[in-house]
Amino acid sequence: LLLLLALILLATTAEAGKNKKEKVKKEGSECEDWRWGPCVPNSKDCGLGYREGTCKDESKKLKCKIPCNWKKKFGADCKYKFESWGGCSAQTGVKTRSGILKKALYNAQCEEIVYVTKPCSSKIKSKSKAKKGKGKD
Repeated sequence: LLLLLALILLATTAEAGKNKKEKVKKEGSECEDWRWGPCVPNSKDCGLGYREGTCKDESKKLKCKIPCNWKKKFGADCKYKFESWGGCSAQTGVKTRSGILKKALYNAQCEEIVYVTKPCSSKIKSKSKAKKGKGKD
């Protein structure tokens, strides 16, 4: 009796899943060549927002999010694989690394290779901080 009840429950759940899939197909678009714009935050330059898409005479809005620590000039829709940081340049006081395009989301226009820099940290300062934190009496 318990086994029969479990089978009926499983069949009901599977049937409900089919109905949901059919509804999504009916509501969805048959257009396959969507062009998506950038994620536009609702306020300021980061956080929750939306992106608009068009396909033929149809248009849609999707929710999106730009992380607030995202300050890169190449945009949140371009995903890169980065190398390790290079050595510190004595002339500029910065170190550099490059990234190769891994994925462009929503048909974003992305550069194939990007370069990012950050200030060099003083190795003497970081070592002295580590010694102070590990001091034993």
